[in-house]
Amino acid sequence: MEFGFILSILLAAFVVVTLFKTARVVPQREQFVVERLGKYARTLDAGFHILVPFMDRVAYKHTLKEQAFDVPSQSCITKDNIAVEVDGVIYMQVVDAASASYGIDNYRFATSQLAQTTLRSEVGKIDLDRTFEERETINSQVVNAVDRAAEPWGVKILRYEIKDILPPESVRDALEKQMRAERERRAVVAESEGHREAQINVSEGQKQETINLSEAEKLKQINEAQGRAEEIRLLAEATALGVQAVANAIDQPGGLQAVNLRVAEQWVTEFGKLAKTNNTMIVPAQLGDVATLVSTVMSTMETSTGANSTPAPTRPGA
Repeated sequence: MEFGFILSILLAAFVVVTLFKTARVVPQREQFVVERLGKYARTLDAGFHILVPFMDRVAYKHTLKEQAFDVPSQSCITKDNIAVEVDGVIYMQVVDAASASYGIDNYRFATSQLAQTTLRSEVGKIDLDRTFEERETINSQVVNAVDRAAEPWGVKILRYEIKDILPPESVRDALEKQMRAERERRAVVAESEGHREAQINVSEGQKQETINLSEAEKLKQINEAQGRAEEIRLLAEATALGVQAVANAIDQPGGLQAVNLRVAEQWVTEFGKLAKTNNTMIVPAQLGDVATLVSTVMSTMETSTGANSTPAPTRPGA
């Protein structure tokens, strides 16, 4: 009875071990490499699988997820013989589990070493100043070189990123001084440009002010000339109207005598003013000159009046 119980326990244990060795559940985004009697048999994808007991075994397990790992920092010599410390991060993915298992012993270590050697080669082709601005070019060159080498390993290199580029302390001090000098130069240039623009603006303002003043003076002179011309025209028209009125008044009855009296009055008035303002006075040879002057003016006016009133000649046979 006891022997049978022990045998049952052993049988149950054998069944459990057999199931454990034959039944395999592969998680999502993973692949298992199965060997049969020490030789590659097949690759298991995600899901449930049954193996041949005591003949099949899972030799390798690989994840198909994207993997990222650091590439250790290393010293690289630039084209101008400056030693810089460079480290980075590489991103890769296993695309063929069988090749990753049998193509190389440790694909992560091999990829890291290949990335380091390629990085040293690429940095050695450029000067120090360009290493900071040529990161994208260096990264793409490393990815291309490592990806070609890792293809037989069943590994796909997705990208490589440089994290830090550290030049020596002395070089960093020189670069800092250079950058400081460049910033100071830019500040001086910017200040001079601002001063130049300010002077240009001031001169443009003065130029525009001068133009405006000259235009205003021109308009002022034009307006004054037009005003004077208008004044002269109005005075001439007023004088003409006055003369015309005087002429019309002379033609009226008694007009000639009034003009005669007016001329005599003005002559006497002006002669009196001359006597008041001068110690020496020129007296006419004859006191009758006033009467002579008046007579002359009257005779002239009568002649003009007679000429104006002469009837027009009649045509023969009228």
